[in-house]
Amino acid sequence: MAKRVTVPARAGSNEPPRIIVKKIVGDDHGGHHGGAWKVAYADFVTAMMAFFLLMWLLGATTEKQRKSIADYFTPTLVEYRQNSAGSNGLLGGSSLTDKDNYPFKASQTGTRAMTIPVGAEGGPQVGSGPEGSLKTPAGNKLRAEDMQNFSRVRLQLSRQLATNQALKKLANHVRFTPTRDGLRIDLVDDADYSMFALGTTALNPDAAGLIDTVAKAVSSMPNQISIRGHTDSLGYGDPRTMNNWMLSSGRAEATRRKLAMGGIVERRFERIEGVADRDPYIEKNPADPRNRRVSITLMYRGFRDFTG
Repeated sequence: MAKRVTVPARAGSNEPPRIIVKKIVGDDHGGHHGGAWKVAYADFVTAMMAFFLLMWLLGATTEKQRKSIADYFTPTLVEYRQNSAGSNGLLGGSSLTDKDNYPFKASQTGTRAMTIPVGAEGGPQVGSGPEGSLKTPAGNKLRAEDMQNFSRVRLQLSRQLATNQALKKLANHVRFTPTRDGLRIDLVDDADYSMFALGTTALNPDAAGLIDTVAKAVSSMPNQISIRGHTDSLGYGDPRTMNNWMLSSGRAEATRRKLAMGGIVERRFERIEGVADRDPYIEKNPADPRNRRVSITLMYRGFRDFTG
């Protein structure tokens, strides 16, 4: 844009008037300012599409499907398993490796290794056992036999608890739980009854008879046995002389001795341990008397059992 300005000559001068042409370059605010706005607009549209897609997924899928989608996009799946952070993360939700979270809880059924399935059907019980035992026909056969034997033992003990007058009152104190390791038999206390004398490792007569019945039911089986003692969170006056660690370990050992007296040979005991109150049965109330229990696990047979 140009503007002509005429400057008149000075008075009394013979000089002609001067003409000044002023060029004005306008600031065109209606321009596009380059292409930066296009990038910003594209980012905004992409974000809105992602947002509406997320809203649609939340409304059109089930909880199980949403969990599968979340697991698919988990970038550190293996690291979660190694660090046992799968189910107790930032928001405390579930992940694909929640069964590998330690210390394990009483309600879970065991750990699940991340392995390649034996067959195309897959499933949480398929994978490799100790030294690859479950990848062999012999390993699969042993697993099937063990499951049948566990079912038989469970049925046998349930019938005895229902028909034997001496054991009938303890039926509510016995829990059977299939786990990754085998069949777990929990002998659980409550507010009205304790398997052991208060604060000691001495078995009550009824509890001793119950453990003797368990020993007779499993004495002919080849499976290894694991025993774990548990307590509630109530403490002691002087933890140096007695504490829950000592009590839980002592009760596990007392149970082992009673099973041995009932006919279980020494070599069948795989693991005897006490975990104090670290694995509560009632998680919301660690002081609940039902947290006092002894867990007897009939373990699946592994590779060494069929290789001699």
